[in-house]
Amino acid sequence: MQLGADHVRVRVPATSANLGPGFDALGLALARYDVLEVRALGNGDVVVDVEGEGAGEVPGDERHLVVRALRAALELVGAPQTGLHLTCTNAIPHGRGLGSSAAAVVAGIAAARALVADPAALDDAAVLQLATEFEGHPDNAAPAIYGGATIAWTSTVEGREGAHAVRLDVHPDIEATVLVPSTRLATSRARGVLPETVPHADAALNAGRAALLVDALTRSPQHLFEATEDRLHQEYRAGVMTASWELVRALRLDGLAATISGAGPTVLLLGRAQDREHADAVLRELLHGSDLWRAYRPGIDLEGVRSERVVGSTGLSASMR
Repeated sequence: MQLGADHVRVRVPATSANLGPGFDALGLALARYDVLEVRALGNGDVVVDVEGEGAGEVPGDERHLVVRALRAALELVGAPQTGLHLTCTNAIPHGRGLGSSAAAVVAGIAAARALVADPAALDDAAVLQLATEFEGHPDNAAPAIYGGATIAWTSTVEGREGAHAVRLDVHPDIEATVLVPSTRLATSRARGVLPETVPHADAALNAGRAALLVDALTRSPQHLFEATEDRLHQEYRAGVMTASWELVRALRLDGLAATISGAGPTVLLLGRAQDREHADAVLRELLHGSDLWRAYRPGIDLEGVRSERVVGSTGLSASMR
């Protein structure tokens, strides 16, 4: 397959996985974005310029996660490899449980989709599959691709593991607040403290709460507090994110649907617009203007990743999924 463009732009949302009881399955897209521009070069050079989150920290060459994902997508559809100039303008915090690595992978694959002559060769299902092969599980990649809330899972057929997802339409009354700490936490460390087995009663409770959460997200947001209860993973991780877990517990004591976002240490708060005043008052009391936390109410992204071909020096563009 040939390339059909030499300059593309991609916007990909932050994501929050788990949402309490939906461990490795449920995810939510948030309206805070990384923006990527890719120019194909006539030589073999690779240049990566990063602004915002991760600037000065991530590799500026072939090792960059976006480059690796883009190249894997080009290889998958038989498109030629090329030199690359990437400009990454990042607003998704790194190492905070907001899906920064999934966003980078999805952005790279979406950039490849916009570059190739036949974008349909990299449809959403193919993007999810390839992103899951990079990430190991699809819970962050799915909302980054589809927007809204998603349920993601993997299944093995004829020895090959496939990734799947369904999108949920989030109830319009639901708002998300993220509380981002100044500290980071590697996902591998957060996963490393989880036990291999859990009590049957805890697993049963989580199954019921995850089912209730699907209804709360889509039809009955008044049940968000009960629906976000978790006994499967968050308390086991308390020792590696003490401040985050203490904040979750304090918020929940005030009746607020707080969870650890993904592997943490960001705290996610879900609620209804009509309850915003109460939530803000509780947050002011708990945080006391602390500079250890950054609070955002980003909105819920309903579109997922978006890419466009940039046409000519005028900057005119042709939008794509």
